[in-house]
Amino acid sequence: MNFLRGVMGGQAAGPQPSGAETIQKLCDRVASSTLLEDRRDAVRALKSLSKKYRMEVGTQAMDHLINILQTDRSDSEILGYALDTLYNIICNDEEEEQDESEDAVTPIPASGKNKNVSMPDEAAQKQADDLGAQFTEQFVQDPEHVTLLLALLEEFDFHVRWPGVKLLTALLKNQCVQVQGIILVSPMGVSRLMDLLADSREVIRNDGLLLLQQLTKSNAAIQKIVAFENAFERLLDIITEEGSSDGGIVVEDCLLLLVNLLKNNSSNQNFFKEGSYIQRMKPWFEVGDDNSGWSAQKVTNLHLMLQLVRVMVSPVNSPGATASCQKSMYQCGLLQQLCTILMATGVPADILTETINTVSEVIRGSQVNQDYFASVNAPSNPPRPAIVVLLMSMVNERQPFVLRCAVLYCFQCFLYKNQKGQGEIVATLLPSTIDANSISAGQLLCGGLFSVDSLSNWCAAVALAHALQDNLTQKEQLLRVQLATSLGKPPVSLLQQCTNILSQGDKIVRRGSKVQTRVGLLMLLCTWINNCPIAVTHFLHNQENVPFLTAQISENLGEDERLVQGLCALLLGICIYYNDNSLENYTKEKLKQLIEKRIGKENFVEKLGFITKHELYSRAAQKPQPVFPSPEQMLFDHEFTKLVKELEGVITKAVHKSSEDEKKEEEVKKTLEQHDNIVTQYKELIREQDAQIQELKEQVASMSSQNEQMQTTVTQQLAQIQQHKDQYNILKLKLGKENQNQSNSQGDSSQVNGLQTEELTQLREEVEELRKQHTLLQTQLHDKDALINTLRSETAEGSAGGSDNTELLKELEALRSQVESQSAEINQMKTERQELLRRAEAGSSDAVSSSDGSLDAAKMAEVESRLAAQTTETERLKEEAKSLSESRAELEQQLASATSTVAILQTEQAKLQTEVQESKKEQDDLLMLLADQDQKIHSLKQKLKDLGETLDFSDTFLSGGR
Repeated sequence: MNFLRGVMGGQAAGPQPSGAETIQKLCDRVASSTLLEDRRDAVRALKSLSKKYRMEVGTQAMDHLINILQTDRSDSEILGYALDTLYNIICNDEEEEQDESEDAVTPIPASGKNKNVSMPDEAAQKQADDLGAQFTEQFVQDPEHVTLLLALLEEFDFHVRWPGVKLLTALLKNQCVQVQGIILVSPMGVSRLMDLLADSREVIRNDGLLLLQQLTKSNAAIQKIVAFENAFERLLDIITEEGSSDGGIVVEDCLLLLVNLLKNNSSNQNFFKEGSYIQRMKPWFEVGDDNSGWSAQKVTNLHLMLQLVRVMVSPVNSPGATASCQKSMYQCGLLQQLCTILMATGVPADILTETINTVSEVIRGSQVNQDYFASVNAPSNPPRPAIVVLLMSMVNERQPFVLRCAVLYCFQCFLYKNQKGQGEIVATLLPSTIDANSISAGQLLCGGLFSVDSLSNWCAAVALAHALQDNLTQKEQLLRVQLATSLGKPPVSLLQQCTNILSQGDKIVRRGSKVQTRVGLLMLLCTWINNCPIAVTHFLHNQENVPFLTAQISENLGEDERLVQGLCALLLGICIYYNDNSLENYTKEKLKQLIEKRIGKENFVEKLGFITKHELYSRAAQKPQPVFPSPEQMLFDHEFTKLVKELEGVITKAVHKSSEDEKKEEEVKKTLEQHDNIVTQYKELIREQDAQIQELKEQVASMSSQNEQMQTTVTQQLAQIQQHKDQYNILKLKLGKENQNQSNSQGDSSQVNGLQTEELTQLREEVEELRKQHTLLQTQLHDKDALINTLRSETAEGSAGGSDNTELLKELEALRSQVESQSAEINQMKTERQELLRRAEAGSSDAVSSSDGSLDAAKMAEVESRLAAQTTETERLKEEAKSLSESRAELEQQLASATSTVAILQTEQAKLQTEVQESKKEQDDLLMLLADQDQKIHSLKQKLKDLGETLDFSDTFLSGGR
């Protein structure tokens, strides 16, 4: 304990040990002491020395401190000392002095944000940074150390949790990627860190925000996990609790974390939008009438809030996601709120500038939002459109440079893919729509275009070029614009005035000699005449334009003028490529000859390449927003860089092409156009045929299902018919036995047999008639088979089958009539059968002789055999009818195109089914009649027995049957 007192500042006898020796002894005490109190005192002493002797403590004590974290988990105090010591040797920031007394309560700062104090010696600071990175690498070399630290964050004790959060934050600052990878694979690692936001102690919650900021940097996987751990809900709640834009630095930390989670992360952006969190951003931008005296923190918060909105609608996002967010911002009123800030008074300049940029990207490419922005008016007397007020700032050289750039960006976004807005801007320049009593956008652009301020010239030229971008109609309309240059002189066109600034007049030359002005005008002219042969003709009609361009290109000018030479070459190349040869002196061929004589083709192409080789070209091509360090570097527009990239190659080819090559190319183009027309016609034909085939396929599928249902019905009917045939055979056997029993009886049965003989004769005639009808049906079936074969062959050859279909319908109609006649004959037979039964009952009391009975029995057997043959023949006819039905179904599939015929066949098929059902019902009635006849015969037998008569003609019947 005396040793510890010496370390902690007490007086000790003898020479004082050095810092390294003291640290070595403390490390030995930590490693060898068995008492927890001794280890705790040693770790506390190491903490007190860790700032002054950072190198020694980190080198000698790190392993012992990590071991303390692993073994002494039960004592929160020693854990806190160990974590603080590790933080001191790893962190590169200089901390404020804290009370290190053993019994002192640790003060809690108002915010968890640590302030960096820059060291006076940069070399020492760099050495400290290297030292922190070295110790961090040593600590994270074993991933279990980071996992252990994550486990310690679950401890609720303040003295463990807070230093643990600070230590993990320091590790992330020094070795972000490596620590992120360890946390990502650690089970529930991110979830444990998200729990810090729910801690009731603000200092831990606030430092947890700083930890999550470092954790989510440039790691999309962790960003997604944090977002799906309900981070958006928690952060927005904290922002609301802290007072939104009026809140303190905690709101700033929350906003920075939200930006980290959403920037360049389409999944989180979609989750944020789908969770209706955009609607919760609207109250942030509510401003009052008096906006003076904003605090620096409020300005910072609002700036971050505007950045957060821009992240959701950034042009680098996918077009679909951006459009969806733009729609949500308009529907929830966020765009309207931003426009209110835009037109409010007293708003700080940097907030106003960022608001303009934010509104720009919210309306970019969204027709609904662009239309709303066009309707916004400034609160002035008289009210003026917001666009006009913004353009007034853009062409005013006294306004800040960043504000003028923001207004230009807003105007570009307003016209992006907005042909309606382009037409409205150009219309303010046309003679028929100019209002002398009000300032219009067109007047401001013309004023800026011909101002003495080169930056105004450039901004106005680029703004006007965006009003013509990809809009041939407005390019032609702008040719009508006339300008009054001075009193007593006739007006000149806007196109001519732009070229005059470039090529004529001493005063104009001095003003046009500024590179920025000339670059802006050349970009406007290139955009104007691009893909507009009429504008090219107007440009070439001025006899001074082509000589000026060739002179500019052919001269050997300084480095600053090379860009102007390249743009002049581009302008002349556009005149060649989009030339319709309407001017005899400036046809394509003559212009190329002029280039070859005055400039040289290779020299021309070299000058054209000066544009893309310029150092500012690639910077402007990166993103749509015009961001320049200084006004002098404001030379290229983003959309114009796309135009140069598109035209450079085609102009080079056009200059090198000969007239013969152009003729061949025109012929090829005409041939290709003809082929395209033919292909288009065939595509339309194929599209129609595909539609027809699809319709026919649907019909075939429908008929196939109907056919399956009909086959099922036919199968059921055949089963019922077979059942009825079995019942009929049973009844016939019963009738034979009863006839054998009646052969023993005598009496008046001969009269009955006589009556049966007459009926049998009638039956023979009917059977003969049925045989004739059967022969006739066979003939008709053969004719129908021949007709089906004919239809099949005609269908395969693609010939019209309308007449055959008509014949088929006629044949079906004839068959139906025959079936109806046959049904009538069956009804007649039924009537005759009933008459026979009636007469048999009338003669039941008469006796018959055995010889007559034998003869009648033989006749009855013959009739039955004929009936059996007729039944067999009927079955064969049914089979033929079934095969004919299958052939008919196949024919219907082949003739699917004849939809009307199919409909008629379906109707006829339904009628035939009805007739089959009627025939079935009649058969059932016949079976009932046979059953009644059996009962009556049985009653006659009984009566004969009662009378004592014996009729023994069974043997004779059997012998006759044999």
